[in-house]
Amino acid sequence: MEGLPLIADPNLVAGMEGNEDAGVYRLTDDLAVIQTVDFFTPIVDDPYTFGQIAVVNALSDVYAMGGKPLTAMNIVCFPVKTMDMDILRRILLGGLDKMREASVTLVGGHSVEDNELKYGLSVTGLIHPQKVLFNRGARAGDKLVLTKPLGTGIVNTAVKGGVAPANLVDIAINCMTTLNKKAAELMVETPDVHACTDVSGFGFLGHALEMVEGSTVGMTIDSTAIPYFPEIREFIETGIVPGGLYRNRSYRERLIEKAPDLPDWMVDVLFDPQTAGGLLIALTASRAEGLIETMHAAGIKDAAVIGEVTDRHPGKIHIY
Repeated sequence: MEGLPLIADPNLVAGMEGNEDAGVYRLTDDLAVIQTVDFFTPIVDDPYTFGQIAVVNALSDVYAMGGKPLTAMNIVCFPVKTMDMDILRRILLGGLDKMREASVTLVGGHSVEDNELKYGLSVTGLIHPQKVLFNRGARAGDKLVLTKPLGTGIVNTAVKGGVAPANLVDIAINCMTTLNKKAAELMVETPDVHACTDVSGFGFLGHALEMVEGSTVGMTIDSTAIPYFPEIREFIETGIVPGGLYRNRSYRERLIEKAPDLPDWMVDVLFDPQTAGGLLIALTASRAEGLIETMHAAGIKDAAVIGEVTDRHPGKIHIY
């Protein structure tokens, strides 16, 4: 955060200064801890599902850095006087079940009384300090792989407006409750991966720009290769989009170069704030198709090569 004095530490591998997905601290020459925290207000009505989504979202930062999440602590804000405690029990159960799926051990937590319900996790993971994947590091010629479809922010807005069809809601919930665990494991097993981040609140383009802004490389994105949820174009064109989409677009649009025939609705898809989104991976071109094939075989059916890293327009993203 701007204005805060940073503490220098020779064992700090990744801290606040690099807009990284999580902090990394070296304990020994071959062991480092990854630390992250994330919590938010409900985006679905079902408490159990909300608990699952919150945990998937919190664990993603560890997966994005190539690490293995190990332990977690619950963070709870709950309106005790106005909401049934069974709602909280179901949220925590949903989160606990997803932690079990991730082989993460819940070791405690903290709760406060609050007028607005919030839930999430503080997560600790492990990684070799020489194997940390940063959001920076992509090289000219790398291919870009995206592992989940875009559009959760738009779908969630349609749900709040009561206009989202049940099948679309089911597809979006399935996406948001799917861990990035398998995608991360396959990524780590693939040689020549140079950078990674997870796609969350800043939208695809916001997080992609964090990978190239101020660097010697940029990105070229093939909009026809982007996976996204069906039916969201109609919502976008009728104005059913989250406020965060407009904020993301206003903040980052100056760094985007659009092909003349690129429709505005597709740009909105790329700026849509995601919850529990996928991984965005930069790796050597010769490895990309092999990773995609492996992911598809493992059930990550939406994974796709969606663009490449280039030195033609450093610090910017061209979309065609």
